[in-house]
Amino acid sequence: MSLAVRVIPCLDVAAGRVVKGVRFQGLRDAGDPIELSRRYFEQGADEITFLDVKATVDNRDTMYDVVRETAEQVFIPLTVGGGVRTVDDVSRLLAHGADKIGVNSAAIARPQLIDEIARRFGAQVCVVSLDVTRDAGQPSGFVVTTHGGRERAGIDALAWAREAIERGAGELLVNSIDADGTKQGFDLELTGAIAAISTVPVIASGGAGALEHFAPPLSAGADAVLAASVFHNGELTVGEVKGALRDEGMMVR
Repeated sequence: MSLAVRVIPCLDVAAGRVVKGVRFQGLRDAGDPIELSRRYFEQGADEITFLDVKATVDNRDTMYDVVRETAEQVFIPLTVGGGVRTVDDVSRLLAHGADKIGVNSAAIARPQLIDEIARRFGAQVCVVSLDVTRDAGQPSGFVVTTHGGRERAGIDALAWAREAIERGAGELLVNSIDADGTKQGFDLELTGAIAAISTVPVIASGGAGALEHFAPPLSAGADAVLAASVFHNGELTVGEVKGALRDEGMMVR
């Protein structure tokens, strides 16, 4: 684990609005992405992550506008993912103010995309996102999924994490489909398993619902924690989460 842990609000964006569901289903409106980003910046967020959950050609220009406007007002790193398929997509998002780019389904379909991004822009730009669910048929017990968790890729999650790192991923965003939106806590077994084999920072995602949920994945080896609905609904603030982590003896920024 790195010296100072990070707290990262995640904004799932569709057609210019923040949405949230449970296990990626039943999406409902959760607010304006620029307004929410500004709020989290003021609360002390270390980074902001945008995920375009309905990435289409029609939505793409809207997302570029959201990224640009946010970057003009929020002075912390922005990670943007969803629908990124080529280095040209990466280049355009960076030009609009993104600092890091998340790739998932496109990288599974064509792993060379990771190499291309890392080679052209540097590993620090490339965040490989893993949407993971339990699968007894895989050696690790976990399988990666695509298309917002709807399709199993048939690839062991730990094997894919290793390959992504070898190809140039600078960071892994590990989201538990099973825990996503449930507010029952992070999947600590998954987080610990990925962190144990990773040589790059690991962001734990999926399941945050209470202050006591944030320290365990960091103790399990994650470098950062990511959450959405608890922040969007006003149940917790970034500052409250950081305070709880300090109480657990963790260094926060």
